[in-house]
Amino acid sequence: MCVDCDRLTFNRRKFLSLSAAGIAAISFFIPRRSFAAGAATTSVSADEAFAKLKAGNEKYVGAPQLCAVELLKQREGVAKAQAPWATIIACSDSRVPPELLFGGLGLGEIFVGRNAGNMVDTATMGTIEYGAEHLGIPLIVVMGHERCGAVAAACAVVEKHEKFPGSIGPMVNAIVPAAKAVRGQPGDFVDNTVRESAKRTAAKVATKSEIVSHLIKAKKVKVMAARYDLDNGRVEFLN
Repeated sequence: MCVDCDRLTFNRRKFLSLSAAGIAAISFFIPRRSFAAGAATTSVSADEAFAKLKAGNEKYVGAPQLCAVELLKQREGVAKAQAPWATIIACSDSRVPPELLFGGLGLGEIFVGRNAGNMVDTATMGTIEYGAEHLGIPLIVVMGHERCGAVAAACAVVEKHEKFPGSIGPMVNAIVPAAKAVRGQPGDFVDNTVRESAKRTAAKVATKSEIVSHLIKAKKVKVMAARYDLDNGRVEFLN
């Protein structure tokens, strides 16, 4: 790589702590009272959900089905090393799994960071930089999506001065500048903000990270913004 490896060598303990922070970020949810997609909630209990996860993992390990057999081959192939070719920063929304949206990708193909609102904080930026510098990933995509709850909450802050409890408030506030920038423009306010926020976040990745900006200048990395349509399943690249 063109980046000075000695200067950019990752401290493993720090990197793992960043990863843990990123996982914690995924647990933030927009209050159901305002922004849930429909009124229905799951009837599955925590114990049932745990059982479903365990059962799913057993299928994955035992590979009883044809698709699982393919996963078994893929798992064996990437167990000791990975060579993903794209980093996707996506929303934690359960309807937006990047591996499926991009054609049912298998193991070892994409590096994924997910949090409510597909924002880039310290942990997520570290993940992106690790992928670009250490794994040599050439493409970074920040992908927003239609009817995003976190974006809708940011729009409510701008229009109604709504406030959100706990860590949800600061999370939503990171999207507020994008909402302010497009307020009053033709079209749907939330969808305009989805697009604006994805573009701003992609620009942040490209310009605020010394590692990524250096690799861009060396023509080894590209950063793009995108929007996923929940209704028709299409991914629109915005730049």
